[in-house]
Amino acid sequence: MLYQTIRAQMWRKIWVVGDLHGCRAQLDAQLLQRDFDKQQDLLLSVGDLIDRGPDSPGCLQLLQEPWFRCVRGNHEQMALAALEGKDQTLWMMNGGDWFWQLKGASLIAARHALKRCAELPLILHLDLGHRVVVIAHADYPASHYVLGQDVDWQQVVWSRERLGHHQRGRSANIDGASDFYFGHTPLEQPLNIANQHYIDTGAVFGNHLTLVQLQ
Repeated sequence: MLYQTIRAQMWRKIWVVGDLHGCRAQLDAQLLQRDFDKQQDLLLSVGDLIDRGPDSPGCLQLLQEPWFRCVRGNHEQMALAALEGKDQTLWMMNGGDWFWQLKGASLIAARHALKRCAELPLILHLDLGHRVVVIAHADYPASHYVLGQDVDWQQVVWSRERLGHHQRGRSANIDGASDFYFGHTPLEQPLNIANQHYIDTGAVFGNHLTLVQLQ
């Protein structure tokens, strides 16, 4: 599934969080600080729930929560490929070793959760009524956003080209939506430039985890 639409009026408050990479305890602490109400509020994720951090299985459990939505990141993509017998070394080299250390019920649960990642959308379309917010892992590889438009999924999950343009002073809005939220590239601080927001602040490397309130 490429796109998934979310209607904001169904929720009291809506937040988006940067790459978790197994940092479940940090997320839980942040949600507590913000009085996150699991009955009324919604948390959206830019993907990369797993790898490198201490609790990938705990982050995968979020996929079962009714208050959580997520796009597929490149780490989920690497895991899916490895489970199909392709590029296992690539996943191992990028923090997937936790999976191969599991045994018994933990291994079965993690394998089942990872396979569910194949059903994750690549793009979340958040309809706030007066504006549209788009969430993807790495990029929306077009100059104009259209719900349902066909785009290169590998760029959505992997590309750093647009971020490179920003860093070289060649920034431009993406037309067709109010704001775009991406993760993928760890930065010391969130980068808000044109109508794009890069919110992976490297929680797994000892930095803070970024949450942004959208509603």
